[in-house]
Amino acid sequence: MGRPRTDLVAFVNQAVDSYEEPAELGFHPRLFCQLALPYKQPKDTGRPWRRRNGTVTLTIRPAVEVGPDGEDRYAFPFGNIPRLLLSWMATEVQRPDRDDTPELMLGENIAAFMRQLGIVPSGGEKGSRIRLRRQMNLLFDSVISAEVHSDPRHDIGANFRIAANKSLWWSDTDRNADQRSLLPSTVTLSPEFYTELVEHPVPVDMRTLRALQSNPMALDIYAWLTHRNSFARRQSRIKWEQLHQQFGSTTDFKTKRGRWQFRDTFVSNLQRVITWYPEAKVEPHAEGLIVYPAKTHIKQLSR
Repeated sequence: MGRPRTDLVAFVNQAVDSYEEPAELGFHPRLFCQLALPYKQPKDTGRPWRRRNGTVTLTIRPAVEVGPDGEDRYAFPFGNIPRLLLSWMATEVQRPDRDDTPELMLGENIAAFMRQLGIVPSGGEKGSRIRLRRQMNLLFDSVISAEVHSDPRHDIGANFRIAANKSLWWSDTDRNADQRSLLPSTVTLSPEFYTELVEHPVPVDMRTLRALQSNPMALDIYAWLTHRNSFARRQSRIKWEQLHQQFGSTTDFKTKRGRWQFRDTFVSNLQRVITWYPEAKVEPHAEGLIVYPAKTHIKQLSR
């Protein structure tokens, strides 16, 4: 079923109201503006997961977690939560009032931290608190590499982790979720990822991220477009097959039905992005997208 019309009207009205207001400055990692994480848990968790954007390939090797049966199992970070975590970390690193250190404070309790991410805390086995903790562990424990094929001497990062160390002391129980932890919960970013966040932040509007947060592909399209518009000076044509390789859809692109399904899903999410980012100039057509030079969503910052 589609999104209720009342929700869609509210979404559009909220976007229109935002046009006259100053943006809420945040950041997103450059690497994850170019390449996307999985949207769902990949079926084959025993193999590395890859996505490609032009000459750059992202490879993720899964984390190991303890399953319900007590046995080890492989799993990847997926969905909206890892994307919101990446934006939060990139934004936190750029705060002018914090020390120049890779250690980030995660909030006095899990409910407070979730509100920073814009996620409504909920309990139970399938609640957002349990999902947040799991996705944090999967994101922090996976091994990531990004290779630039056009220049074998240049790797964005080879076999690095997001986090060098993490300490999560929050309580997940409904009764204690809002209570202050006795010990602080922290994450210490790996040197490679911390350097990437410090040196290559991509400005984004946090209001837009919150508005799109239930649509992981829309989050990816938004970050990709505003980053692309920071350097593109001429129009480009991008085929649907290339976009499928980049944005990590689980759809089988080899079948006619799969190609149509991916295109329809992408265009639907693109329309949601354009509602909040009307400066972007993108034209879908039968073969793919025409992307025209346009303004970034946030005015480019002087370093």
